[in-house]
Amino acid sequence: MRIGVPKEIKNHEYRVGLTPASVAELVAAGHEVLVETQAGMGIDFADEAYTKVGARIAPDAAAVFAGSDMIVKVKEPQKQEIALLEPRHTLFTYLHLAADKPQAEGLMASGATCIAYETVTSNSGALPLLKPMSEVAGRMSIQVASHYLEKEQGGRGELLGGVPGVAPCKIAILGGGVSGINAAQMAVGQRADVTIYDINNERLAELDMHFGSQIKTAYASKAAIAEAVARSQVVIGAVLVPGAAAPKLVTRDMLKTMMRGSVLVDIAIDQGGCFETSKATTHDDPVYEVDGVIHYCVANMPGAVARTSAFALNNATLPFVLKLANHGAEGAMKADRHLANGLNVYKGKIAFKAVADDLDLPYEAWTG
Repeated sequence: MRIGVPKEIKNHEYRVGLTPASVAELVAAGHEVLVETQAGMGIDFADEAYTKVGARIAPDAAAVFAGSDMIVKVKEPQKQEIALLEPRHTLFTYLHLAADKPQAEGLMASGATCIAYETVTSNSGALPLLKPMSEVAGRMSIQVASHYLEKEQGGRGELLGGVPGVAPCKIAILGGGVSGINAAQMAVGQRADVTIYDINNERLAELDMHFGSQIKTAYASKAAIAEAVARSQVVIGAVLVPGAAAPKLVTRDMLKTMMRGSVLVDIAIDQGGCFETSKATTHDDPVYEVDGVIHYCVANMPGAVARTSAFALNNATLPFVLKLANHGAEGAMKADRHLANGLNVYKGKIAFKAVADDLDLPYEAWTG
């Protein structure tokens, strides 16, 4: 198969769909790889690093799309990239369609087969291709919150972990999944006062066993969340409904009860965000203020640590890329139901029900 790797063009997105090590694996399996010039420069891989392992370099994205059967990316295709897709293409990348109807409609019009990293599953029911970036975003959320709590950044001027004689900051983490537990690990390391909120009692019990007395856990009722918002200096939004839009857990009225200079970090912003006041931001302009509360809602948080993120992502995606390349999209999905769960758009229809429901678009299940 001919596999294309375009350079990412989303604002401050430096990751790359395939590292040279991944390309080497694909070439060894008998496939052709076409990489857009300078696609890997954001993580310090020059074109020569790709040609050494057997890739060919294309002058621009148009040449990559024209010369490839499958496109492997990191972030959702931008408008000019969607225009390059054809029905013969398989697109394998993060899509997050539930919060982006124009993208969904563009992909439907293209006729391409679009498989989303974030809805591929595993035997345990986990999301193995979302996990590495959730780990990164969870860990980043605490260093981001710590930074924006500083007075010169508009924050309260407080240190997360306090010092002897001065109490640490209270951090409320909404969601005890992968990003939530990674946020908690970093927050505990900084000696903050951490509480994780979730609606799954079994998960809360697991977290209690994992952390012991280092954190507190609480059932995420509306009343509990309202209380947490009012008394916390930092709130991390880490909820996830696979493939669907994130629920709005923190309302504007709740926000008004927060201390001035507090910080909200919305990891769920790719799926529309879990705060009513959330709107997607970029690394160019990452924060804004509502009612005296700082909002950090960057939609590609892991792009800030692009090298770590690209390697972590490739470790997870490469086995699936090889399956798609070896067997074609339909053959690979027939052989692997977990990969088939990643199918979001197929032959002009939405093939993932949660996305179709959220966007009010036609749904047609892929039957294989």
